[in-house]
Amino acid sequence: MTERRFPGVPGESSSAGSSDDCCEDGQCTCAVNEDGAGSSPPRLRSDGGSTPSNVDSDGSLGEVQFTEPTVGKSQNVEGSDANPTARPGVPEGVELDTPGYSIRSEMNDIDTPDEKTWFMELDEAVIEEERCIQCGTCVAACPSDSIGIGDDGLPELVKMCTGCSLCWDFCPRGGLRYERQWKITGGDDNVSGAGDPITEFSAKVSDSWRTNAQDGGIVTSVLVHLLEAGEIDGALVATESDEEPWKAESFLATSREELIENAGSFYNQTMALGNLDLEQWEEQLPDKDPEDLSLALVGTPCEIEGIRALQDFAWDHQSHEDGVRAIEYTIALMCTKNFNYERLIGDQLQEKRDIQPEEIGKLDVLDGEFRVYDHDEELIVEESIKNFHGATLKGCDECADFTGYCADLTVGSVGSPNEYSSVIVRTETGLKAWELAEPDLEYEDLYSRKAIGKLQSWDKKNAFSSLERQFDPDAPRFIEYTDHAEQYGTEPNPHEADH
Repeated sequence: MTERRFPGVPGESSSAGSSDDCCEDGQCTCAVNEDGAGSSPPRLRSDGGSTPSNVDSDGSLGEVQFTEPTVGKSQNVEGSDANPTARPGVPEGVELDTPGYSIRSEMNDIDTPDEKTWFMELDEAVIEEERCIQCGTCVAACPSDSIGIGDDGLPELVKMCTGCSLCWDFCPRGGLRYERQWKITGGDDNVSGAGDPITEFSAKVSDSWRTNAQDGGIVTSVLVHLLEAGEIDGALVATESDEEPWKAESFLATSREELIENAGSFYNQTMALGNLDLEQWEEQLPDKDPEDLSLALVGTPCEIEGIRALQDFAWDHQSHEDGVRAIEYTIALMCTKNFNYERLIGDQLQEKRDIQPEEIGKLDVLDGEFRVYDHDEELIVEESIKNFHGATLKGCDECADFTGYCADLTVGSVGSPNEYSSVIVRTETGLKAWELAEPDLEYEDLYSRKAIGKLQSWDKKNAFSSLERQFDPDAPRFIEYTDHAEQYGTEPNPHEADH
C-alpha cells in the first residue's frame, strides 16, 4: 500500500483521487491503496509522535508489563566471542588531543609552591638528557611509590607525582652533590687521592670456584663468610638475565651456592636501589621482622653514594623503607664507566665484531682495555676502552668516584697482579667483614697504591671537564633544581611549558 497525502496537508500538492469521508478541518488522514481503495489509519498527531503510545490523552500510564528475568543461567564466559583478545581503543586515524600539564592550573587557582620539585624535572634534566646512571636511587627515595622501572631499564612515573622533591634530591646526577657525601661518610681525608682507608691488600681466593669469579674472587668470599657467620641474611648482587645473555639483573642471594653461582662481573647497571622492596624477595628471606634483617649491597660507587644518603635521613621510603634500613654492609666495585646493555652487547660486540652473546665467557676492563674471553678463557677481543665509549652511560662522565669513597669495602683489579683483587678497607664495618674472610685468603700488602691513585686522579679530571656545575665537597649536600637548570641550560619549569 502506498500512502498519499491530499489537499489540505501542509507542504503537499494535490494528487489522484480524494475522499471527503476521511478529511476533517482541512486535514486528511486517508490512505489509498494502489487500486484506489481507501483505508482509515490512525489520525496524524499534532505532537509529531512524541507522546508515548502507552499514555492516554490525560497523561495516565497504562498497564506496564515487565520481562521476567532468566533463572538458572549465567553469562557465557567461554569461547573467543566471550573473551575478546583485542582491547577497544582509539579508532584508526583518530588523534586525541591529550591535555598537558597546564590543565592543572586551569582546574584550580592554587599556585604550585616554590619548594616543590616534580619527577618531571628529574625526567627533563637527567633521564631525557641521557645522564641517568641507572642506580635506582630515585625509585627507593619516592615516599608514594610513584616511580617504577620501565622496560628500557630507566625510571618512569607509574602514578601521580606528589612533588615531594626526594627523587631529585637523592639523584647523584641531579640534586645530590655526591662529593659532599664523601666527606659526610668518611671525613675530610676522604676526598683526595684514593682516600684515607684503614688498610689495603692484594688478595685472592684459593678455592676452586674462583675460576668463575672476577679477578681474585674477594667479593664472593667476603659475602659467603658474612652469611655463614650470621652477619647478614642475604646480599643484593647482580645475576644474568634468563632471557638476554650478559644482561645484569638484581638478585638477592641468600645461600653460599647462590653467591658462588653469581660470582663475576657484568657491565651494565641493574637499578639496584630500585629493587630494595623486600616483598620482591619474600620467598628468599628468612621469617624475621624487617627491622631484624641484615643485608649486604654490592654496587657501583654511585649506588653506594645513593644508599648512604638515603640512610642518613629518617624519612619514609614507602615500600623500600625496610630494604634501605636493612643494608648494613656495602661493597663498591672500582668503576670508571658503565655501559648500556644494548649498545655494548648488541651494537659493539654482536654487530660490529660478530661476537654472539652466547660465545662470551667473561668480560673485563683492565689496563685501559676492554677484554672479552670465550668459555675456554681464550681472549677474543682486546681493544682500547676508547673504542667502546659510544656504549657507555653518558652520566658516568661526570663521576669522580672511581674507588667508592662511601663504601665499607672497595674491590677491583687495578693495583694488583693478574688473578688478584685490590681491596680497600674504609670503615670499621668493612674491617669486620675482611677479618671474617681473611683466614681463607691469600693476600699481601696492596701491590700498587700508585696505580689506583693515578686512575682515581684521571677519573676526577675527566669528571671536572664534564660537570657543568662546580665540584665542591664543602658545598651543601643538595642542589636546588633552579640552580641546576641554570648551570646545565635545562628548562627551569618544564610543567609550565606544558610538557
